[in-house]
Amino acid sequence: MSKRIGWILHAQPKVRAGSCETHGAYESRCYIGDVWSRCPACIEEAEKREAGEAESRAAAARLAAWQNRIGQAGIPERFHDRGFDNFVAATEAQERALRFCRNYADNFDAVRKSGRSAIFIGKPGTGKTHLACAIGLQIMRANRTVLFSTVMRALRRVKNTWAKGSEESEGRAIATLTAPDLLILDEVGVQFGTDFERNMLFDILNERYERRLPTVMMSNLPVEQVSEYLGERIIDRLREDGGGRIVFDWDSHRKTKGQA
Repeated sequence: MSKRIGWILHAQPKVRAGSCETHGAYESRCYIGDVWSRCPACIEEAEKREAGEAESRAAAARLAAWQNRIGQAGIPERFHDRGFDNFVAATEAQERALRFCRNYADNFDAVRKSGRSAIFIGKPGTGKTHLACAIGLQIMRANRTVLFSTVMRALRRVKNTWAKGSEESEGRAIATLTAPDLLILDEVGVQFGTDFERNMLFDILNERYERRLPTVMMSNLPVEQVSEYLGERIIDRLREDGGGRIVFDWDSHRKTKGQA
């Protein structure tokens, strides 16, 4: 038994000169049987290459998972790269809007605990969607759930459940809107303003209000028209717990700055 082990594993490695076509001479060692070590520089390069390839695969997998999460959150592709750092704030009013949104995202644990909501009001191209998506993307990185939708799309989803053969129930459609940590609703007031729309929107926001789930809403309409469309019941809930109303009252930057 001991002789056999001695043949397999040398007490001291045997050494001989080795030659590599790429790196030249090296010292080759044999620890077991007649198995000699390869060029150490080649081995190091192969290990680095394998580690780089593994990291590339892992990075690609992380990117795919992140893009899938963004897609499920409904954030428009145009806004996947929007953040606070690439929002152009050239005036004090723009700085105030940026500070509010950054603070809202940075302190989302407290926002979530209180259910503090916000509404962004202003003309198209003033950065409302940019900042709302920046909030959503930041809190998603902290493993919070986000859903972005226009009001019309949200209401249409509920209405579609009434069709014969619908694969989604009305309750599930509403639950999709009431479950996320943050709901972002765009284009408030673009709808027809029917009693159904107001009642359904109230039901969704009231459910989130009762569960202390914050909502960020956006509208291109003047403040008075937004209040008229939403109704006093919804406005009251948006005011709860210090809800913010941010007015984007500057000219559109969409053509020159790419904001929306």
